Amino acid sequence: MTPWIFLLVPLALLITFGYVPVANMFWYSVTDWNGVSKVKNFVGMDNYVEFFTRPELFGVFRVSLYYLAASIIQMSLALYFATILSFSTRFKNLFKGILFFPYLINGVAISFIFLFFFQPAGTLDSVLGLLGISQDSLPLWLGDPAIINFSLAGTSVWRYTGLNFVLFLGAIQSIPGQIYEAADLDGASRWNQFRYIIAPSIKPIISLSFILAVSGSLSVFEIPFIMTDGANGSATFVIQTVKTAFNNNKVGLASAMAVVLLVIVLVVTWIQRMLVPDEKVDIA
Repeated sequence: MTPWIFLLVPLALLITFGYVPVANMFWYSVTDWNGVSKVKNFVGMDNYVEFFTRPELFGVFRVSLYYLAASIIQMSLALYFATILSFSTRFKNLFKGILFFPYLINGVAISFIFLFFFQPAGTLDSVLGLLGISQDSLPLWLGDPAIINFSLAGTSVWRYTGLNFVLFLGAIQSIPGQIYEAADLDGASRWNQFRYIIAPSIKPIISLSFILAVSGSLSVFEIPFIMTDGANGSATFVIQTVKTAFNNNKVGLASAMAVVLLVIVLVVTWIQRMLVPDEKVDIA
């Protein structure tokens, strides 16, 4: 009974603050609750039907594609820098700090920093002006619906590359050094070492990063909410859910949207685990 005694408090906290709210969310999703009234009328699947039949609600998923593409870019950059800095490189500790530092900054602070960065005649426009580009020809980085999501997704790349970098770097540095020495003796190039040693060894971490990238791209909230409040076509799924619940007082519909998001993340994770199952790595 000793292990269960130690697990009692964590399990109680997990059930109270994890599973019970999720169960309530499922219940709210089949009611017409407005978030205030004590009455919750059962409406069945009406909220789900409304969600899938209203383009302004379901259509915000397309915004997640920008962040998914940004996640792939940041994973590629993080893997590249982690591989480079895992070998002997001058000032590599300095570069490690520079890459990881943006992740340590509060998301609200980052949002305000990039508000000044992207504003008209701001930092970005000034730098481009120094390169000889006319200020009149520059677009509104946060005002043009055609490019606003590129600007916001680029901000997320700057912020989250450091997280993936640390994950990849830790995994790469856990590979025994004797394997690299043997590869050097066999005349393997850096590319071959990456292809046949590093990539197979960190496959579970790459898989984990991909799952985090998919779930993160679907649940983006902080940066676009603070920088644009979802204006000009930048509303993400979570922003739309929050506005549905608290601005429109449709907690039942918002709960249905949250359930759909949860199901999508679980299905994508399951598909990824089926396509790329965990395998025992043997690089000896």
